[in-house]
Amino acid sequence: MRSAPTILHLDMDAFFASVEQASKPSLRGKAVIVGGLGPRGVVATCSYEARVFGVHSAMPMAQARRLAPNAAYLVPRFALYRSISEQVMGLLRALSPLVEPLSLDEAFVDLEAGGAAWDERSARLAGAKLRADIRAVTGLTGSVGLAASKMLAKIASEQAKPDGLVVIEPGTERALLGPLSVRTLPGVGPATGDHLRRAGIHTVDELAEAGEDELVRLLGKAHGHALYAMALARDERPVVAEREAKSVSVEDTYDVDIHDRVRVGMEVRRLADRCVSRLRGAGLSGRTIVLKVRRYDFSTLTRSETLRGPTDDPAVVREAAARLLDSVDTTGGVRLLGVGVSGLADYTQEDLFAQAAGEREETAGGEEAEVVAAEEEAAAPAERRWPAGHDVRHAVYGHGWVQGSGLGRVTVRFETPDSPPGRVKTFRVDDPELEPAEPLPLVALRPGEADVGEVARGSGAGGL
Repeated sequence: MRSAPTILHLDMDAFFASVEQASKPSLRGKAVIVGGLGPRGVVATCSYEARVFGVHSAMPMAQARRLAPNAAYLVPRFALYRSISEQVMGLLRALSPLVEPLSLDEAFVDLEAGGAAWDERSARLAGAKLRADIRAVTGLTGSVGLAASKMLAKIASEQAKPDGLVVIEPGTERALLGPLSVRTLPGVGPATGDHLRRAGIHTVDELAEAGEDELVRLLGKAHGHALYAMALARDERPVVAEREAKSVSVEDTYDVDIHDRVRVGMEVRRLADRCVSRLRGAGLSGRTIVLKVRRYDFSTLTRSETLRGPTDDPAVVREAAARLLDSVDTTGGVRLLGVGVSGLADYTQEDLFAQAAGEREETAGGEEAEVVAAEEEAAAPAERRWPAGHDVRHAVYGHGWVQGSGLGRVTVRFETPDSPPGRVKTFRVDDPELEPAEPLPLVALRPGEADVGEVARGSGAGGL
């Protein structure tokens, strides 16, 4: 492991919620919760003001509403988040060729590989400049951790939140890690954490004291060896520039269970078409068609069929998904459906005849790593065409955003990222002077720069 703290971990602060606050002056300093607003929606991100009430990511939206009834609840604007993420990732790639994105708002950077840092002082300066550049370009804040390994850099960025920078100096790693919970280490999830707790191991120090042999006995050879090394602050994982998607998939969760088999079939066909559209947009094809069904009792089934060659033909994917659906009992009701394609390739098999004769395999419960298309707007029924938080423009009042809609009315607050908090007006949902609009840039454009809305329109469904 290197000795200088030249591995950087960036984590944008409450990213989705911060974007919404930056674009909506009336929400700055207020509790903001972004996620699915239906009865089965979950919190994607919430502002720090909302976290004071106990709200957190992945919490059911119904629970969040009970904890913070006066918060602003908004539907995600993923195209905008992706465009801003790409701006941030561009700043990281200017530092080094070795940038490993983990999500839209999080990435590792090997500063030494790009010549951006070689010791503690230069690393600290690079981290401080990055934070300043991110604020200048996007108007947002990010937290930076710097250390000699990925594991320690991520721990440092967590300690830096919000809007800070923490450097773990060489020689201090063991003292820092020792009192922390074992859950701090990569690869220790709830199940492993419970297993270690039952063995009397709660902290990283206790993990190290248990010894490698005991950890191998408790967790198996690979996991035991890896965790023992991490407990001693050893992490040799390199920053990997390319993280290829293993699959492309789309899924929808339904507010009300679907019982009608014909409707289920129609939904699967629609999802197959959306999946192929995303696949083609990425210039990919795939050999394995995957159907995901979450039933009324929350049991999740995954069925898959492997074709003779890769395809991006919507008819082939639709037919394969329909065959997979035939093997699933949906009589009790369905709450979620998904269609995916894995075994990706950057070419398409021309001879598609009888591809369905490929092998079929089936699993229950687990899911492959996937790129999930979170496209609520595309699947929304007509009465939800004014999603809360989304941009609109009125012929008289100008640019604004939807505060809420229902009973044939839509309420709009008219303001822009660089205006004071704006006034509120209510209109009929079919008002001809009101129309959806593209997001405005969070930071005033300098000459020669592209509009964030233009970037969002050009980015399609692609992620990082």
